[in-house]
Order: sequence, then C-alpha cells, then structure tokens
Amino acid sequence: MSKPFDTITIEQVARFPRPGMVVPGALRFTPDSKALTYLFSAEGSLVRSLWRYDLATGERIVLAGPPAATSKEANLSREEELRRERMRQRELGVTAYEFAKECEEPVILIPAGGKLFVRRGEIEAREVPGVDGAIDPHLDRTGTAVAYVREGDLHVISLDGGETRRLTHDAEDGITNGLADFIHQEELDQDRGFWWSDDGRFLAFVRVDARHVPSYPIVHQGKEKWDAEHHRYPFAGDPNAKLALGVVSLEDGIVRWMDLGGEDDIYLPRTWWAPDGRLMAEILSRDQKRLQLVTFDAESGACRVLVDERREPWVNLNHDTRFLKSGEIVRASEATGFNHLYVHDREGRELRQLTTGDWVVAGVVSVDEDGRYVYFSGTREGVLERHLYRVSLDGGEIERLTDEPGWHGAAVSQDGEWYVDMLSTLAHAPTVTLRRSNGSSSTILFDNEGNSAEQLGLAAPEFVHLSADDGTPLFGAVYRPHGFDHSKKYPLILSVYGGPHVQNVTDTWGMTVDLRAQWLARQGYLVFKLDNRGSAGRGLAFEAHLNRRFGTVEVEDQAAGVRYLAKNDAADIERVGVYGWSYGGYMTLLTMMKEPDIFRVGVAGAPVVDFADYDTGYTERYMGTPDENREGYTEGSVLTHVGNLRGKLMVVHGMVDENVHFRNTARLLVALAEEQKPYDLLLFPEERHMPRDAKGLEYQERRVLEYFTEHL
Repeated sequence: MSKPFDTITIEQVARFPRPGMVVPGALRFTPDSKALTYLFSAEGSLVRSLWRYDLATGERIVLAGPPAATSKEANLSREEELRRERMRQRELGVTAYEFAKECEEPVILIPAGGKLFVRRGEIEAREVPGVDGAIDPHLDRTGTAVAYVREGDLHVISLDGGETRRLTHDAEDGITNGLADFIHQEELDQDRGFWWSDDGRFLAFVRVDARHVPSYPIVHQGKEKWDAEHHRYPFAGDPNAKLALGVVSLEDGIVRWMDLGGEDDIYLPRTWWAPDGRLMAEILSRDQKRLQLVTFDAESGACRVLVDERREPWVNLNHDTRFLKSGEIVRASEATGFNHLYVHDREGRELRQLTTGDWVVAGVVSVDEDGRYVYFSGTREGVLERHLYRVSLDGGEIERLTDEPGWHGAAVSQDGEWYVDMLSTLAHAPTVTLRRSNGSSSTILFDNEGNSAEQLGLAAPEFVHLSADDGTPLFGAVYRPHGFDHSKKYPLILSVYGGPHVQNVTDTWGMTVDLRAQWLARQGYLVFKLDNRGSAGRGLAFEAHLNRRFGTVEVEDQAAGVRYLAKNDAADIERVGVYGWSYGGYMTLLTMMKEPDIFRVGVAGAPVVDFADYDTGYTERYMGTPDENREGYTEGSVLTHVGNLRGKLMVVHGMVDENVHFRNTARLLVALAEEQKPYDLLLFPEERHMPRDAKGLEYQERRVLEYFTEHL
C-alpha cells in the first residue's frame, strides 16, 4: 500500500503547516482548574479556533471561531503585523487568548482579525466596540476592563459599557507608551509594554523614546503602489531607545515615574506586580553582564535592589521568576554555569537551591503554592530530550513526571491536580495527554492518528555523536537516502544554523518533517545537522565558546562534522553543500569562505554579513561593541573573507526584512563584484525575515533544490 510521502514533491516541501503539525496549541487550564483550553484547526489549516475541553465530562466545544477574511488578516495594523513577525507567528484566525485570573465565571479575551472579543461563562463571545486598532490588549484580573495601546498611547475601556479612556497623551513619531520597543521584542523575548496591578487600580507601563535613534527606511516596491516604512533600528554600538517605567492611576490619571537608577542606558526585560502589591522589575545593563531584580514603591517611585547578579560572559534571560503569596521568590539562575532553580525570601536573600547538576532547567511550567511544588522542564535525561519534573519548594528529591523518551511540553492546572503532556518524537507527531499529577489516570486528548514516520513513509534522521577539535562532545543528525548502502559514498549537504540560543538537533517531530531535508535525501544526498559549540541547551560554558568571536569555532565544528562523516560514514568529501537562514545564512557564507576546500555549493538565506550592521541587543551580548572588539568584528565579518570564495553561491533575501536588513546582502554583492566572484541571487520584494507567501515559498524551494541538483 502506498504512503503519503513515498514520493515528495517540491509543492509539499513548501507547504505549511507541516504533516502532523496541526496540533492543539496554547494549552491552558482555566483558572478554576475545571477545563482545558487550546487553539486548534479542525480543518488542518493555519487558521485556528479557540476550543474548550471539560475535565469532568470530556465535552469539547468551540468557544470562538476565526473572523471573516482571516486568510489575509486584512484588518491588522502594521505594528501588529510586525509584532507577529517578531514572534515568528504563521498562524491565523484566533492566535491568542487570555483569562481573567480571578472571577466567579471564566472571562476570556480573544483578539482576532484586528478586533477584540470577550466571552463570559457560557455566553457567546461578543465584540468589544470602539477598540479597532487595539494593539496588545490585556484584561484586568477581575475581567471588568481591557487595556490596550492605540496610536502609541495607552488606553483602557470598561467591559460593562462606557467610553474608552486615554491614559497617556504624548505619543509621537519615536515615542510610545505601553509598547515594547524593537530590541525588547526581537532580542529580549519581551513582547509586552504594560501590566495591570492585581487590584486593577494601576497600570505599569514602559515609555520608549527613540527619537534620537536614526530612522531606517524600508521600501515596498513589489506592489502596484510603492510604500515606505521607517524603523528606529539601533545598530551595534549606537544609542538605544531611552526607557522610562511609569505607573498610571486609573482613579485620577496621574502618572508616577519609577527611579531606574543612575544609569539610563539599560534594558527593562521583565516587569511584574507581586501578590503583595509591589511592582517588580529586572534591570539589565547595556553590556548584559549585570541583572538586578528590583522592587519599586509605586507611590514615590523609589527603587530597592533585591538581587544583584553579575555574570560572565553574559546574562541569559529567562521567564522563570515567580512571586508567591508567601512572599517567597522562585528564580532561575546560571550561577553554577547551568540554569537551576532557587528560592529567595521577600527581601531577595537566597534561602535554598532546588536543583543542581550538569544539566539545565529549561523553564518553569507552574508553581503550586498550596501543594508546595515547582513544576519545570529540563534536560536531566539528556540534551536531546525535554521532560517534566517537579520539586518541593522546601527542597528535596526531584520527581520526573514524564516517562516516554522524547520532547515533552506541559501545562499544569492551578490546583496542581492535573497536567497536560505534549510529547513529540522523531518517530511520531505530537500527541496530547491529560494526566493526574498523582499518576492515577490519563486520557489521550489528541493522538495525531496516522502521523507517524512509518505511516507517512518518512525516514526519521539518525543521531550521531562526535567531538569538536578540543574534545567537546557534539550531537548531530543524519538524513539518509532510501536504499542507503554504507559501502557507497554520497554527496553531503549541511543544514546549518550555528548561532547562540538555538538548538537544532532534538528528538522532535519537527526534525522528521523537515521536508527540504527529506526531499534532498530522496535525491541521493546525505543531509546533516550539527549543534556546534555555542548552541543552546548545554549550559553557559558551552554557549560561551562564541564569546567575542562569531564565525570561528562554529565554522570549525561544522567542518569537523563533515570530516567525521567522510571518515566514519558515507559522505563524499568532494561533494559537500550547505544551506541556512539568518545566522545560518551567515554560517553558509563563512563555511564556504573559510573552508573552501570542503564546501562547494551554498544557499545563504537572509544572511547577516557584518554584525556591525545588526542590532544592539543581540550583537553586543555576544560580541561587545565594535569599538570594544574591533578584531572580533573584523574576523567575524563575511566581507573580510569574500576573496576566498571558490564554490557556487546563491543568496536569498526578502527586501522588506526589518530584522536582517537587505543592506547586508547589498554590501555582500558589492564585495563579490570587487573580488570578481560569481554569484546567483534570489530576491523577494515583499517578504520579511520569515517568508510567508505560498507561491513565493514554492518558487524559493524549487530554485534552491534545483541549485543543489545542478551544482552538486
């Protein structure tokens, strides 16, 4: 019997969603722990609806469906479009939702299609009038009001009727209130710019002043009418936006400004209201080596430092701080070189360390304060997997809750009685299982029937282990052709990323449904992925190999991976290609230029060419500023090595990419011409950093795959 992917077409390679990847997402338990909610497309598309599963009865219902004209999201503002781009969000329809945390009946806020809807209890979701153009809306704790940003200022509206109130009044070109700036959204994983106090009386918000940051123009030239957008984009070493943290009273509209200390060139990556009413924040130094957990007096603005953490070579941020009703603070820190959990008292004094070892806590999932447990994911069983664990807030043995090998995601109910286990492996598409925390029962909510590698006719990649030149263990994965014969030699293609904060090689379904890799394997290529030194998931020391020297050890490790496969496997070292996107595009260029005897063909997508042309938040964390580290920037620049290029090169770039500007590719083309180096160019005038257009994606895949077929 034939299987769906006995033959893989280029149309399938370009298509989203990937096979088996239409799964429940954004899973959350309702505040009363009686139901589970999630986003899902019953039709198997990218257009999702909001669903509810009743824990007692097993009943599933749709709470909110997608709005009209969802396929194009025609009503989205440019700011909302860019926010989704920075979150790498492809999904349409209902893409987010939020519960009011404390109310007798569930209240859910549902942004969709540029409008806001609210559902109370069993009443059908109703549109909130008068809030068109609302950006980043959030409910207060009791579900009686919604705050949002419109035209750069903070607004609030009562859900019981009434007019919208504008709470700030000084937005202009370069000034916003209540919105995170580009650096915080793109590089610090902070997509919010305001926060409700628990009692609903105050809103804390960030004021961003970027008027002094030069405006970078991006021109749309691929449509009937041209258009230009302008971005306040701070390049490495240049001034950042100036930040202020304000608290506005909803009673009198007065704004009080918090004291952020004597240094104004800072980041504000996290802000919270603690259960005891204190406003809390993290202040990160510009060089990202010092992180302070601080508390403010919301009336006077006075600031007090609770935890002052200094880290070399940099601080990795996380979302793992929790403030408990007891006054205790749960935090994660890389103080030992590996991310682990600690408990502090109300004043920030460390009370105890909850986890330890040469593995990392990947993230706090939940804290059950009544039961005195912290639930978290981690790598204790190995870097290729993720499991759910729990440990007592009072210390003690760590309990592993997930048994099956693979990559487990989880959500835990507020009462700690239930958790939902989302398991993905190389062999099978993600499944979702509801489990009792005490292990007494489990129910499969989504089995992804028919979506295993064997049933679809896909060959899962095989893991390989090798060593870097300094002996550091590395993990890779190989996709093999059908009918693989170890006695033969096969052309090899590397799929590369290579940069920090990313792990490519994992025991997940996403590896198996990489259909570009699968198509190439069907054409007789070995395809290889390797997490070089500097990749995420293995602790600070492993990542810090890249400190101040991008484009060095990661290139060495990818070359070592090729030599390993040529010596110990079936790779033909005379026929090696490479492709990657973003940092992977940068790596594609550097591997071809620094190891030209190995890499013969490359496709570089949206490459950073010189990190002096990239943003402050990312680049300075790892490289310092260009003035501080001239040697590192010069050695790490593709432009330094262009003269060494000998292979066949294709460069792909979207011309309205607001993250890695097309300027990078433009500078590369000038340098290639100066050195009389031939190249091929594939441009998409209306694509950003993450290509989305279906026909464009198909065209891109066809051109890329034909390029390897022709030249390798």
